Amino acid sequence: MNKIVLAHIALFTLNAIYGANHLLAKGVTPDYLGPNGFILLRGGITTVLFLIIFFGFIREKVDKKDLPRLAITGLFGVCLNQLFFFNGLALTSPMNVGIIMTSTPILVVVLSYFILKEKITKLKAIGVFIGAVGAIALTTVGKQPEFDSSLGDMYIFINALSFGLYLVLVKPLMNKYKPMTVITYNFIFGFIFIMMYPKVWTDFAAADFSSFPLDIWAKTAYIIIGATFFTYLLNTFALKHVTPSVSGSYIYTQPILVMFFTFLFAYIGWTENFIGAISLEKIGYMLMIFGGVFMISRSSYMERKKKMKSEKL
Repeated sequence: MNKIVLAHIALFTLNAIYGANHLLAKGVTPDYLGPNGFILLRGGITTVLFLIIFFGFIREKVDKKDLPRLAITGLFGVCLNQLFFFNGLALTSPMNVGIIMTSTPILVVVLSYFILKEKITKLKAIGVFIGAVGAIALTTVGKQPEFDSSLGDMYIFINALSFGLYLVLVKPLMNKYKPMTVITYNFIFGFIFIMMYPKVWTDFAAADFSSFPLDIWAKTAYIIIGATFFTYLLNTFALKHVTPSVSGSYIYTQPILVMFFTFLFAYIGWTENFIGAISLEKIGYMLMIFGGVFMISRSSYMERKKKMKSEKL
């Protein structure tokens, strides 16, 4: 029971880290380091940290036949995911990022239907529709020009789509290997793909690292160590003690945490003031997405309960 409580604390902590990350990263990129250059720095350091843990404690062998899937999941889960996230964050508001990211469970259901041939119940279909309407409305009619960007919102949506695809494709690998093994290989392949994108080197070369003030270095360390490396470790620990659906449900907290940190960081002067990006209209669209994801989660729970009941009989 204590480990289950710790798992819930870990899930809340990692989502709080993500919520703060959306705001703190905005202070680093694009003002000091271009989004693509930041991905090169983030990907490189995180990959090295995972390699140290892997060779120090795990050392699990991987079948050669699984390397292509590991490369594909590295492409979607690390490379494209991060490229679209940071380029989107550089254009749109952290509030929009937090809301759009909650559409990930909806995208997972749709992608699972096409890729894994998992059935979609009537309740799931209604949930997908309501959540999709909320997400589309947010990125089209819910914009505030001084804070938001349609292109930035589209990048964040592609980021969520890429991560949703990663979650679907990585399932067989997570069942076969230790999570740390899969994550390490994902980052190795993902970083290789990142290095193949010319703009990451252009942004990195253009940055004047000697001019970075101490607070920018602190924010950079937080994003790389905290919001990348540490969150993956927390999620790996949590998944050992709770189901993926429980873990996924914590994504509900991100927009609320982003709102909290928006007010907190603006008050203490850690970030720009993004309070104006929060509106009742956006909160309404956020609740629509929440409602859609809740229906999907409820349907999945009812399916599992029905399956367990039939197995007992």
